[in-house]
Amino acid sequence: MRKALRWLLALTVLIGTLSTAGAATAAPAGRTGTTDQTADIKDQLLAIPGMSLVQEKPYTGYRYFVLNYTQPVDHRHPSKGTFQQRITVLHKDVSRPTVFYTSGYNVSTTPSRSEPTRIADANQVSLEYRYFTPSRPAPADWSKLDIWQAASDQHRVFKALKPIYTRNWIATGGSKGGMTATYFKRFYPHDMDGVVAYVAPNDVVNNEDSAYDRFFTRVGTKECRDRLDAVQREALVRRGPLEKKYAAYAADNGYTFTTVGSLDKAYEAVVLDYVWGFWQYSLLSDCDTVPANAATATDDEIWTSVDTISGFSFYTDQGLDPYTPYYYQAGTQLGAPTIQFRYIEKKYIRYGYQSPRTFVPRSIPMRFQPGAMRDVDTWVRHHADHMLFVYGQNDPWGAERFAVGKGAKDSYVFTAPGLNHGANVAGLTVDQKALATARILAWAGVPAATTARAEPLAPYDTRLDRQDLRREPTLRP
Repeated sequence: MRKALRWLLALTVLIGTLSTAGAATAAPAGRTGTTDQTADIKDQLLAIPGMSLVQEKPYTGYRYFVLNYTQPVDHRHPSKGTFQQRITVLHKDVSRPTVFYTSGYNVSTTPSRSEPTRIADANQVSLEYRYFTPSRPAPADWSKLDIWQAASDQHRVFKALKPIYTRNWIATGGSKGGMTATYFKRFYPHDMDGVVAYVAPNDVVNNEDSAYDRFFTRVGTKECRDRLDAVQREALVRRGPLEKKYAAYAADNGYTFTTVGSLDKAYEAVVLDYVWGFWQYSLLSDCDTVPANAATATDDEIWTSVDTISGFSFYTDQGLDPYTPYYYQAGTQLGAPTIQFRYIEKKYIRYGYQSPRTFVPRSIPMRFQPGAMRDVDTWVRHHADHMLFVYGQNDPWGAERFAVGKGAKDSYVFTAPGLNHGANVAGLTVDQKALATARILAWAGVPAATTARAEPLAPYDTRLDRQDLRREPTLRP
């Protein structure tokens, strides 16, 4: 939600949102009822009103389509304009279940399978999140970028495709995609037969982030924490010479700093992401790559370590631009983490963790809606049904996570030992892995005899199943 944040409705507005949820699909949602499933799958997809083909790519054992689907900008007022939303379909067979995947960001147009897709040997529909280019209305009314509108996008796609893919559906996604799958279930609880949400942050109270501070005092080992803390502090101590290096780097690459405000603010933001970024993307075994003695390390060694983990290009205008929709949402509904740096003297920190407003162009208005995450959290605790949340033990984003209470049914929260923001079912303990796999198969409608074996139905494919843990904004899930 920034690189870590980068990653991660007033209540009265939210109540109004919920009261209209049932009527929000007034825009035509494609066909209803059954379809001619003897027709070629491409013809079936393109017979859906508003669906158009961008490209079909070959992949052994599948048909893979990149598509555009016409969506209303505002699901409450469908007549007020439309935009093209990008979708991909990895088609196995209409007799198989379907997994509905979203990253919460752009959609990849390279064929790949999410873990639940492999477990259930399913079809996969992947949806680009609204306002990430090219799925952005023009002109963009940013007030229509919220979690309910995005859930309504998914609902319309599901309703359009369900007559073709008639078997069970499971929603999934990692990080912001896990959040997206959760919000979809909250607003349209009857669409999906199950939800598998990976490493999904849950910032219920935006201004209370002490859980993150506690996390950073016990993650990994003291030796590793001390190494990371020392490099981060040293990068601020050496701000003068390293900012000169940063200025030359920016000039060589044509980078500018209009949105964040200055090179100095961007530099501090990158450095303060360093510790978070390490634990988000790295393992404890990677601590050997961190300079052992920051005080005696060269400027180049400090620069390289920070750049490798945090990325000095990120807080430039060019680095921030693709993530404007994320920061907008972080600053209006999702919330964003703020952590303290008590091991760094105050004289070295000028700005601290900066709010999402810093990373969004000032031409875009923003106002935070504190009731949005509270509503989702309450719903999950008391009404979750057929939901699985998977977290990594060493992932900072798991410090504020979803929980299921007594009202939840057939729902689970599991933690993968030693893993980071790439945690998955395969990394769980043996018992939890078996249970999670069995539940995913059951939710997918797989026969009980097969479910009991609790093993993925599709063999591992080195191209389709390789994990793509994108190094995105650290303060961004």
